[in-house]
Amino acid sequence: MPRRQAQAVGWDASLVRALRRHMNLSQEELAAQLGTRQQTVSEWETGRYRPRGASVTLLAIIAERAEFEYGTTRAKPESRNSKE
Repeated sequence: MPRRQAQAVGWDASLVRALRRHMNLSQEELAAQLGTRQQTVSEWETGRYRPRGASVTLLAIIAERAEFEYGTTRAKPESRNSKE
């Protein structure tokens, strides 16, 4: 499978949330994997801020390892039963 260019993916609120739910992680757990704060993940998911810099690259690496489809197709909305 070809590697995606991390910078080419627009990590918006819904895509960050979909990745986290795909992995069945809490915001705190995803933040720990990214080396950032839970509040930062929350701000990404509410659209207050967007991931940038190294966070974009790390999100891409995590997404690929989790076999999460992103980039060319939109992620499907996850059910409400997932961790918030």
